[in-house]
Amino acid sequence: MYYGMIKKCDIADGPGVRVSLFVSGCRHHCKGCFNAETWDFAYGSPYTKETEEEILRLLEPDYIRGFTLLGGEPFEPENQRELAGLLARIRETYPGKDIWCYTGYLYDRDLQPGGCVFTDVTETMLSCIDVLVDGEFIEEQKDVTLRFRGSRNQRILTLHGVKD
Repeated sequence: MYYGMIKKCDIADGPGVRVSLFVSGCRHHCKGCFNAETWDFAYGSPYTKETEEEILRLLEPDYIRGFTLLGGEPFEPENQRELAGLLARIRETYPGKDIWCYTGYLYDRDLQPGGCVFTDVTETMLSCIDVLVDGEFIEEQKDVTLRFRGSRNQRILTLHGVKD
């Protein structure tokens, strides 16, 4: 797996100050995508154990509210195994911090058993995610007044209890 960027202090992709990982690889190719360079599965840097340790270190300060996973596309099957391990480690190491994830896939269709990207680790990923923002970005439904999403079709789904 490759990743495009790690943001150490992200305030745009979830509440509070967050650490965000932008993974590489996406098959949606949404018109107007803000991060089209990450469509390429080999864009950026290889994800390594050192990358994972860096993310865990960046999450340590008390002022960091949580972690956000986006891309690219975290739920591309090629990305899921590595990300399931990362999310499980974050959940175990920092149980008080929330985890958000952005996906162009639909939770109730694509990420369920039989769905187009469901794998043997999809449920592990979902079990670690507190808030899932799902749905492709649709440029014709772009709305800059929306909080934490880019187009009106996207949903903010609370999968697990989120602390205020």
